[in-house]
Parts: sequence; structure tokens; C-alpha cells
Amino acid sequence: MRAIFETTGRQATTMAAEVGRLSVFLGRAIRCMATSLPSREALLEAMATIGAGSALVVICVAVFVGMNITLQGYCIFRQFGGQNLVGIFVALSMVREMSPMITAVMVAAKAGTDMAAKLGTMRVRQQIDAIEVMGVNPFWLLIVPRMIASLIAVPLLVTLSNFFALLSGYVVAVYQLGVNPGLYTENVLQYVHWLDLWKGMAKGVVLGFILAVVSCYYGFHATEGAKGVGRATNRAVVVSCILATVSNYILTEWMYG
Repeated sequence: MRAIFETTGRQATTMAAEVGRLSVFLGRAIRCMATSLPSREALLEAMATIGAGSALVVICVAVFVGMNITLQGYCIFRQFGGQNLVGIFVALSMVREMSPMITAVMVAAKAGTDMAAKLGTMRVRQQIDAIEVMGVNPFWLLIVPRMIASLIAVPLLVTLSNFFALLSGYVVAVYQLGVNPGLYTENVLQYVHWLDLWKGMAKGVVLGFILAVVSCYYGFHATEGAKGVGRATNRAVVVSCILATVSNYILTEWMYG
């Protein structure tokens, strides 16, 4: 029993210290962001990596998630004779919940690992130390462009995910399951409002900011060579996905509760 308490205490202490370091890192990043904007070249490069680099993965996952939700929704509604209402189920579930989560998880897996690995490699090779010695703020050069790019790119990817998920759902519902195409489209347009789309994009802003901060934090503080870079990359993805899931629930409760 004593060993259990000691282990729990050490884990709690380690977690508290990690939260403290992350808070300090976030404070430095926000202060740097508020005082000076990054160069246009650095911002465009980060947006290309996060946005364009993750677009294909997001589209592929959104297409098949939309198809699966359509099949499941059709099977459920058919039991009550409401199979023509499947468009409402697909549209609301994707726009409000699934698209922001799909996008956040895929960007964390694709761009988040890239951010953590690149920053971690620069750290273990002492390139970040060299930047500081030259008098350049590494947060301005390396962290802020990635954070701003995530704030812009992730909401756009959420919109892209919505479009392809609804399109794939339409194809499955109409051409495979025989749902009336006009009724499907009418239900989607009637029950999905612009506010739902904006709320989904707002979720993308928050989740994108979280995954950028977490990925940059773990990469920026990587140690112990290649092994440390791999560990930082793994932690970045795991923690980003956990925080994105928790944050998505909190945002849903706040927006729709």
C-alpha cells in the first residue's frame, strides 16, 4: 500500500511539474505572439506543412467516416420507418462533432508529429541554442508561426472535412441505400444552420491551438538524442489527442448544452 501511495505521489508531482512547464511555455509563446508577428515566409511555410500537408489525410478519413455514419444512421432510422431522415443525422453529427475531432486527431498525427520531430531534432543538435546565442528569439522564429498557422489552417480543414463527409454520405445514402436525393438535401439544408458551421470552425480554432502548443512544447524540450526526439513525438500525439477529446466535450457542453 505504501508503494502505491509513493508511486501515485511521484506521478502527481511529475504531472504538476509538467503542467507548470507547459504553462510557462504557453505564456512565453503568447507574449511573443502579442508583441511581434512572425515573418510571412515562416508563416506560409508553417501553413503549407499544417494545412496542405494534412489535407489529404483529413479528406480520406472524413470520406469514410461520413460513409460509415450514413450506413449506421440508416440502419437505426429504418427500424422506425425514418430512413429518409438519415441526412439530418449525418449532417449534424459531422458538422457539430465528428469533423472537428477528425481534423484535430489527423492534424496531430500528421503535422503535430512533424512539429515535434523538427523542433526536437533542432534541440538535440543544439540549433535552438545557437539561435538564442545569435540574439534571435526562438519563440518568434519557431513557435509562433506554427501556432498562428494552426489557428488558421485547422478551421479550414474542418470545413473541408464537412464537405467531403456530407458528399460521401450523400453518395452512400442515395446510390447505395436508395434514399430520396431531394429529401436528403432538403433535410441537410433545413437542419444545418450557418451557426453550426461557425461553431465547428470555432472548435477547430481551439483544438488547433491546443495541438500546436503541445506539439511545439514537447519538441522544444526534447532531450537525450534520437531516443528523446522519438519520445517527445509520441507524447505530443498522445497528449494532443487526449486534450482535444476533453476540450471537444467542454466546447460541446458550452455551445449546445
